[in-house]
Amino acid sequence: MINEGIKKIIEENAMGLATVDKHGNPHNIAVGYVQVISNNQLVISNNWLVETIENIKSNPNIALVVWPANWKKNCVGFELKGKAEYFTSGKYLDIVKKLPINKDEDTKGAILITLNKIKSLV
Repeated sequence: MINEGIKKIIEENAMGLATVDKHGNPHNIAVGYVQVISNNQLVISNNWLVETIENIKSNPNIALVVWPANWKKNCVGFELKGKAEYFTSGKYLDIVKKLPINKDEDTKGAILITLNKIKSLV
């Protein structure tokens, strides 16, 4: 699913992460430093997320969107859909705690996203 080109775009750019609360209200935030850990999984650090984590706990369905920084030159982005799980211990938390960006952060958890769809946005 995630090829090297998509991986590069994901890991080098901020992404929009959309969740939905238990009442069906959407919530969207920007996330950076997303790590691809397999051909269909991403992991995101939780250093300051509150509403997003609550939403994932009640509804694991998520959507992400990303475009490369030079999107005006080549306007090709991606919508990624899947399910999110939240971890406060274990290997996924260990992965995000080792990221250089989290060196001086109080990383509270890790969001594991398992993708079931990637759509090109041209």
